Amino acid sequence: MLDEVERWLTRRSWSSAERPLSRILAAKRSATVSVVLPALNEEATVGDIVAVIRRELMERVPLVDELVVMDSGSTDRTAEVAAAAGARVVHRDEVLPRIPPVPGKGEVLWRSLMVTRGDIVCFIDADLRDFSADFVSGIVGPLLTDPDVHLVKAMYDRPFQGGPGQGGRVTELVARPLLNLHWPQLAGFVQPLGGEYAARRSLLERLPFPVGYGVELGLLVDALHTVGLDGLAQVDVGSRKHRHQDGQALGRMAAAIYRTAQLRLSRGHLVRPALTQFERGADGFVPRTHAVDTEERPPMREIREYAARRAA
Repeated sequence: MLDEVERWLTRRSWSSAERPLSRILAAKRSATVSVVLPALNEEATVGDIVAVIRRELMERVPLVDELVVMDSGSTDRTAEVAAAAGARVVHRDEVLPRIPPVPGKGEVLWRSLMVTRGDIVCFIDADLRDFSADFVSGIVGPLLTDPDVHLVKAMYDRPFQGGPGQGGRVTELVARPLLNLHWPQLAGFVQPLGGEYAARRSLLERLPFPVGYGVELGLLVDALHTVGLDGLAQVDVGSRKHRHQDGQALGRMAAAIYRTAQLRLSRGHLVRPALTQFERGADGFVPRTHAVDTEERPPMREIREYAARRAA
């Protein structure tokens, strides 16, 4: 590990307990905080997450000013459950209608900048179980107390099949090797692909957003180049319990992440953006080819509707 990263770990890695809510609220002043949950068929968990944020961070204390669930085309009751729990629900297709939407998590995160107002935007995955408000206050806290911090990632254990730290398979097999080899300044991040992170709007609106699974890696790498390592931080929020995907879904995620990294390493020739996997059928193994997310959305500040809203 680089000496620079070891020093960063001592300066920019904290526990959520180091910033009690009283200190965070005292530092908030006039700053506003938006929490965004990207959701696709998450009716089993989204309501509980929304309810905890509303109760603990909006009603009990005034930390969160805006709570939005971005529905990415759910076919279950995600939207109804989220709204009943107290979130404002926005469907992906309602935002920037002149730009046809494409499937993907990064797509809805990008569009969320258009429908939120907070100076700080906090992203939380909608499939978490046993959700704690520390996931929000922990990563928002440094942004309110330290003006030199621009993006904060949550770090946590990821239990898997009874093991305490066996989750994050794509992180360990793909993302961590890529970061250590090509962006060693980012080697100190425990959960570089984690979906729980907060950033200043002034940073997010300057960054391109990969539309799919590569969004977390892309934002982290681009943030490093934009604000430097000392502008990034991470906070330990304990343990993250969520739905784990099967091996083939993880393979497609890994391909999208590799593609995102490759795009940032070279704007020249890129590998064929497709991934072939195999499933056993009645007559043996059958190849299935999937497109790899290749599109990226431009920095939001370049979108004329967003610029017009800021000028209003």
